[in-house]
Amino acid sequence: MGFSKEQLAGDLKEALKGGDRLKTSVLRLLSSLIKNREVEKRGALDDQEIIQAVVASCKLRKEAIDQYVKGGRPDLAAKEEAELKLLEAYLPPPLSADELRKKVDEAILAAGAGSLKDIGKVMTLLMPEISGRADGKVASQMVRDALSRG
Repeated sequence: MGFSKEQLAGDLKEALKGGDRLKTSVLRLLSSLIKNREVEKRGALDDQEIIQAVVASCKLRKEAIDQYVKGGRPDLAAKEEAELKLLEAYLPPPLSADELRKKVDEAILAAGAGSLKDIGKVMTLLMPEISGRADGKVASQMVRDALSRG
C-alpha cells in the first residue's frame, strides 16, 4: 500500500510550502473527496476505500481528457493529464498481464466458477484484489475468456 491520509496531508503541506499550485489543487480535491466519502460512510475509510477514491478521481481525469481532445482543447487536456499523473503516483503499482491472469485464476477457483453465468461471483472476489492496479474491463474480459474455455 503506497498511500495513506497522513502521506496525503504531508504532501499537501509540502506542495503549499513549495508553491506548487497544480499539486496543491489536486491534493486538496483528493483530500476533500476522501473526507466526503468518510462523512457518507460515517467513519474512516480503509486502505481499499481510499484507493477507490483515487481511482475514481483518475477516472474523472481520463474522461475529461477524452472530452477536451474531442473538443479541440489540447491545453485543457494537458492540464488534466498533469493532474492524472500526480494522482496515479498514489496508486499501488500496476499488475502485469501475468500477475492479473494469476489473480483471475485464483478468483475463479475461489468462486468455484465453471461457466460464464458465474462471472458476477468471480468479479466480486477479483475487484477488491485488483482495484487501482488493473483495468476492470481487461480483467472482466480475462475472466470471460477463462470461463468460456471451461
